[in-house]
Amino acid sequence: MPRSDAHRNHPADQSAAITGPATHSEHAAGTPPPEPSYRLTIRACYLGFVVQALVVNLTPILFIPLREMYGFSYQQLGLLVLINFLTQLAMDLILSHPVDRYGYRPFIMATPFLTILGFVIFALAPVFLPLNPYPGFIVGTIIFSGASGMLEVLLSPIVNAVPTDEKAAAMSLLHSFYCWGQLSVVLVTTLLLFALGAERWQWIVAAWLVLPAIDAVLFYRAPMVPVVPEDQKQGIAHIVRTPFFRVAMIAILVGGATELIIAQWISAFLEKAMALPKVTGDIAGVCAFAGMMGTGRAIYGNYGARFNVNLVMIAGSILAIICYIGVALSTIPLLSFVLCALCGLAVSMLWPGTLSLSAARFPMAGTAMFAILAAGGDSGASIGPYFASLITDLLPQHQAMANLATQLGLSLEQLGLRAAILGCTIFPICSCLCLTWMYRHRHDTAKRAQVPAMTL
Repeated sequence: MPRSDAHRNHPADQSAAITGPATHSEHAAGTPPPEPSYRLTIRACYLGFVVQALVVNLTPILFIPLREMYGFSYQQLGLLVLINFLTQLAMDLILSHPVDRYGYRPFIMATPFLTILGFVIFALAPVFLPLNPYPGFIVGTIIFSGASGMLEVLLSPIVNAVPTDEKAAAMSLLHSFYCWGQLSVVLVTTLLLFALGAERWQWIVAAWLVLPAIDAVLFYRAPMVPVVPEDQKQGIAHIVRTPFFRVAMIAILVGGATELIIAQWISAFLEKAMALPKVTGDIAGVCAFAGMMGTGRAIYGNYGARFNVNLVMIAGSILAIICYIGVALSTIPLLSFVLCALCGLAVSMLWPGTLSLSAARFPMAGTAMFAILAAGGDSGASIGPYFASLITDLLPQHQAMANLATQLGLSLEQLGLRAAILGCTIFPICSCLCLTWMYRHRHDTAKRAQVPAMTL
C-alpha cells in the first residue's frame, strides 16, 4: 500500500513501541527509530475478512445436512441465524470502549482462537451430546459469532489507521476480501459436501479452521498502529449529534439492506420466480453476486484514487434501483440472472464507502464510530431481508393480489417474490438520497472537521 507523510502523525515514541526500543547509539546520534511496515498488518486484515465470511456463510450451507441428520426444524435452524446476528450486533456495541482503552492487539489476537473454539464446539456437539446436540450448536454459534463481531469492529479501523493517502481505496479493497471469502466458502463447501458426503461435514469444518490458524500467526507478527489518544479523540457523543453522522447511519443501514436483500433472496427468487434449476440459484446466483461485489470493491481499491467515492456510491445506488426494478419485472430468466449479478457491482461500495466518508469527516473518532456504523449496517442487513419476507408472505393473502396473479399467469408465490423485490426498491432509493445529501454538504463538513474534502 502507498506510504505517505501521515506517518508524521504518530509520535516517535509510539513507533518505537511498535518496532522495539532503539539502540543506545541511535538515541545518542539523535536518529529516529525506523518506521514500521504495515504490509503484514494489511494482509492479516484481508484474511480476517475471509475468516468473517467463513463464520457467516459456512453454517447456512450445512443447514440441510444438519436437518436431515439430527431432525432439526427450520425454526431451530433459523434461530441459529438469529443468534449469529444478535451476537455480532452485541459485539459491535460492546467492544468499542475497551478497544480504545487497551488497543487493537489483545482483541484482534483473540478472534482467531474464538473462531476455532466456536467451530470445534459446533462440530463436536453430536459427539458429546448425541441425544440432543442442539445446545452445543447454540454455544458454538455464540462463540464464533462473537469472533465475527469483533472482526467487524476491528478490521476497518485498523486499516483506516494505517498511513496511506488513499483511505477509501484501501477500505474498498479490504472489504472485497469478504466477497472472495463468501464465494470460496459457498463453492468449496458445496463441492466437498457433494464429493465426500454430508455425513462428513465435521471434517469439512475442520479443514476450514486452517484459515483462522494462519490469521493468528499473521496478527501475532504484525505491527499495530496505536489507537487515537484519549486527549485527541473526538467525542462520540458529539459525533452522533452531527447531521452528517446521522445521515451516514441511515446510509449504511439502507446500504446494508440493499446488499443483503439480493444476497439472501437471489437463490429463492431464481428458483421459484424464474423457474431456474436450484443449483443455478444456490451456486451460480450467489457466487455471481458475490463475485461482482468483490470485483467492484477490488477495482475501486486499485484504481479508485482518481474517482470521488461519494459519486461512485450515488451511481451504485442508481444502478441498484434499476436492477431491483428490472429483477422484479423481468420475465426473461437470463436477464434476471444478469441483473442480480450486476446488483452485486452496484452495492459494492455502499458499506465500505460510508465508512470511508465518515472516517474522513471524523478522523479522530476512534473505534467507537466504526462500531456504531457496523451496528447500523448489521441492523439494515437484518431489517431488509425480513421486510422482503413480510411482503412475500402477506401480500398474496389479499384477494386483489390473487386476481392479479391469475391475470399475469403467475403463482401467488411468484407474485409475492416479485412484489417483495419491487417493494424493497425503497432501500436503494433512500441510499441515493442520503449519499446525495452527503455529497452536497462535503465542503462544509470537511471545513468543520479541519480535514480536506474527500477527493478519492
